[in-house]
Amino acid sequence: MGQFFKDEMFDAQFYRALGMTYYGAADIGECLALARRIPDRDPERWYVEWTALAERIYDAGQASLVAGHRVSARDAFFRAFNYFRASYTFLFQAPLDPRAVRAYERQEEAFARGMALMETPGEAMQIPFAGSPLRGLFFRPDMSGKARRTLIINNGYDGTAEEVFFYSGPAALARGYNVLVFDGPGQGRALMKHAIPLRPDWENVIRPVMDCLLARPDVDAQRVALLGVSLGGYLAPRAASGEPRLAALVADPGQMSVLEEGRAQMPGWIARQVPDGNRLILALLGRMLEKRAKDVSGGWGLRRGMLVHGCATPLAYLKDTATYTVAGRAHEIACPTMICVTEGEGIGRTAKRLFDALTCEKRFHVFAAADGAAAHCESGARALFNREMFDWLDTVLDR
Repeated sequence: MGQFFKDEMFDAQFYRALGMTYYGAADIGECLALARRIPDRDPERWYVEWTALAERIYDAGQASLVAGHRVSARDAFFRAFNYFRASYTFLFQAPLDPRAVRAYERQEEAFARGMALMETPGEAMQIPFAGSPLRGLFFRPDMSGKARRTLIINNGYDGTAEEVFFYSGPAALARGYNVLVFDGPGQGRALMKHAIPLRPDWENVIRPVMDCLLARPDVDAQRVALLGVSLGGYLAPRAASGEPRLAALVADPGQMSVLEEGRAQMPGWIARQVPDGNRLILALLGRMLEKRAKDVSGGWGLRRGMLVHGCATPLAYLKDTATYTVAGRAHEIACPTMICVTEGEGIGRTAKRLFDALTCEKRFHVFAAADGAAAHCESGARALFNREMFDWLDTVLDR
């Protein structure tokens, strides 16, 4: 986009944090002033400046709280959470820098303090899972205890449960939904604190999440929807292919195959060899990827992938993505499904293939760059996304 930084990745990550402004987890002036202090492609200054801003806003929240100003404190804690999360973006690689782990802990802490000051405070949930419980955060629009529509928001590659709440959580609460966000394997706390890597069979992840939700009297068991954001655009459809209790599914952006998404960014003659083709060509590709992984910006996605998948080399990571596919399973998705894609974005190239493979009630929606929705997951236009999604979701769930 090139609006704030010349470097494409730095610009995209800045825009990601700034996009939280609409729902109260960023402030434009604070972020723009910070951007002017960070040289292009300088990951160290990125960490230092975001951390300093986060600490300053966190301290302001604490001062407001001590003085009895709960709304000011809540707003500050939520902005601080986002700034702490942004601070470790370029430290997100193996082995994890202790500063990244500390920044993750601080974003979790700041969010928890803001969450406790909401008009209806959110609550932490323990989701039993394969001997190591997953952490969930549950939100209700009020304390009535009424059984309500519920939206699960499924995270992606490098976000946290706290971050993904601000994508559609406030919009859901305003429309009378419950909201559940959680860190699955390879995400948030599961990755940063317990080194649990990502896994492709997300149907086995969402099943215990649904078990926990449906045990609650304030959840309408017939009206639980799943929204997948970023890599969640693969994870959520994969989950829905094996979880019949879901009433609706939204994938933003939809992805049939993670490997095919990666192949689309490589020369065709090389891409066709992955994962098990010509050994000499794969060896060449491996060397190319290792060189690229060293670039602070261009290699960020590879370094992230190795960390999240638990792989030692970029080529091993790329090969591992071959197991992340909905091919052969899409027809098993039974609930009404909305597949989204953003005009001009690099991710979501297999969205139409996924949509065409669906046999359920379905809708395909393209968000236009002319409407300001060109960023990944419409991060600068989430109000636009949420209007489009919830107008459809309300209709589907309220029949």
